Amino acid sequence: MKNIAIIPARGGSKRIPQKNIRNFLGKPIIHYAIQAAIGSGLFDEVMVSTDDEEIASIAKEVGAKVPFLRSAKTSDDYATIADVIKEVLDNYKSRLNLEFDNLCCIFATAPFTTPERLKSAYDLMNEKKYLSVFPASRFSYPIMRALNVDSSTNKVSMVWPEYMQTRTQDIPDAYHDCGQFYWVRVYGFRTHNALFTPNSGIIELNFTEFQDIDTEEDWKLAELKYELNK
Repeated sequence: MKNIAIIPARGGSKRIPQKNIRNFLGKPIIHYAIQAAIGSGLFDEVMVSTDDEEIASIAKEVGAKVPFLRSAKTSDDYATIADVIKEVLDNYKSRLNLEFDNLCCIFATAPFTTPERLKSAYDLMNEKKYLSVFPASRFSYPIMRALNVDSSTNKVSMVWPEYMQTRTQDIPDAYHDCGQFYWVRVYGFRTHNALFTPNSGIIELNFTEFQDIDTEEDWKLAELKYELNK
């Protein structure tokens, strides 16, 4: 089985400038994703998909490959992760005559990704014959009790009013994607053009093991969580 790790790292970032290579506890944040992929020993190819020469240079220094730069079409604000991955797979096939059985899309701003977690997800995908596997976590509060708030009147209503009188212990657990990585069988990705398929599984993480990073507050919280885990 041939496996490729694809780390998307676009140059443009509006909310946090240079987000993908910003210093995170002493290292460019992309360093952690690259080193986790290399350290897992699972990949024939660890590559970074970027449109930015500085990101490409740092990625190569850490040990990743950047065999080609991302196109303008997959570098704008409207390109999806699926668009980026398809371009990578197509370029490997047309330019380098290389094809892969499995891919792992690892996000550049996911410093909590570890070689062990990549292995656990990969083993689960093979054991259960899933098309894809990714980390997810339980919501800390039942989402069936979610509220709508009218922006003009500030009045509140239930999103799911049928759960108004249901005891919290009787409400089923709900999960959310942790935004770290996705293992996907290439034929499954080609079939569904997505990382989440009708035959996907998860490895469960607790709230200290991940952090979505979109704001300065998120960044600080991620550093605190990372130090806590160490």
